[in-house]
Amino acid sequence: MANVITRRMRISRRALLQGMALPPLVSMFNSTGTAYAAPGKTTAPIESRFVLWFNGNGVPERYWIPTETGRDFQLSPCLRPLAQYRDQLHVLSGLDNSAAALPGPGNGHHNSMSALMSCTTFTGRGAGGASIDQAIAGKIGGDSRFRSLQIGVSQESFGESIQRNMSWAGYDRALPPEMIPSRLFDRLFGAREISWVNRKRSILDAVREDAKTLKTKLPTDDAQRVDEHLASVRDLERAIAGLPPDLQRLDPPDFDGDMKDWPRIAKIQSDLLAHALITRQTRVASYMLTKCQGLARFPWLGYTAARHHDYTHQDGKAPGADGLDGQRILRDICRWHVEEFAYLLGRLKSTPEGDGTLLDNTVLLFVHEHAEANSHKNNGLAAIVAGNAGKRLSLGQHSKVTGTVGDLYLTLADDALQAGLGKYPTAAKRMGEILVSA
Repeated sequence: MANVITRRMRISRRALLQGMALPPLVSMFNSTGTAYAAPGKTTAPIESRFVLWFNGNGVPERYWIPTETGRDFQLSPCLRPLAQYRDQLHVLSGLDNSAAALPGPGNGHHNSMSALMSCTTFTGRGAGGASIDQAIAGKIGGDSRFRSLQIGVSQESFGESIQRNMSWAGYDRALPPEMIPSRLFDRLFGAREISWVNRKRSILDAVREDAKTLKTKLPTDDAQRVDEHLASVRDLERAIAGLPPDLQRLDPPDFDGDMKDWPRIAKIQSDLLAHALITRQTRVASYMLTKCQGLARFPWLGYTAARHHDYTHQDGKAPGADGLDGQRILRDICRWHVEEFAYLLGRLKSTPEGDGTLLDNTVLLFVHEHAEANSHKNNGLAAIVAGNAGKRLSLGQHSKVTGTVGDLYLTLADDALQAGLGKYPTAAKRMGEILVSA
């Protein structure tokens, strides 16, 4: 990082403002920006983070999977929002969600979702084991304020637990996503005074004097980062306070599943996730933008005649539509999914940390419950790996791979994140295609 200075005051990476964690400051790192360096103590490596991102209902392969492989691949129509990040991601296709093919209860969505998240069969009620985010959190999440965070956007109550949840602590033990921004904000920043909870005062009122004193002791670049951090927290407060009442509460169980202003909610939730990662409150998170077998409509895209799940199937099911119409509409829906993922990547890339950015120290994995949505296809799945914790991942390319979802998970967990899982269901080999050659 260009602004690392060898002679400056060193402050602890765990420094706080009245309980509010600080972002990474230059003064927290050693002279090269490669490790944390507290006063009088040995250096500590920069922590890696993991984010599992999910969208429901599969994809239209013709519009989602790039035609070319290797580094000269062209971004497909669905992936074009990722153009500025193509050097920080690896598009994968060809994955086998093998546990979904094992005999057991449930329909194609139930089986696929349990297998995708935990590489185990659907129990009839939920996943048959811990989801990969929780397996990783069990290894690297213990020193964080939150062992893991589960974040959601879609409030659909349709279906069963396996359709409404993506994180599982173990057999049939769902960890529901937090879908209300104000509640997630209060978890991260504190809800100790009713005036904060009611948004009548800013949480920053309690730290303003401390921040002013701290900045007098910091070099100019760090003082500016503190200001930027506090300003972004205030922006989040205002965004949440400005939400209409129906976007600040959970919908009742008979809610019909239609989207409201969810792009607005999605960006607030992504901002909150970014803050949690920036301030090292957690190292592991899951993000459920839409639900498994989701039934939402998409008014901001102009698609309200049918529901998400309807558009995935061959006839499109919208009045007067045919299969090609449904595929094109699904293309646009999936492109919106990717736009939201790109927004999170941008937040992480814009945050300096050590000699790089927060994105450099994070592994993100974007998955769907199916490959081709129409046929509930469980082989040939597509995924996106982004970020590069430990600089161990080979990026900037599309690879057609052979292997299971479990192979991918274990490779990311143990080779990229160095979590030390050792094993995971359906994993039988190391997926070397995604790793930098030794």
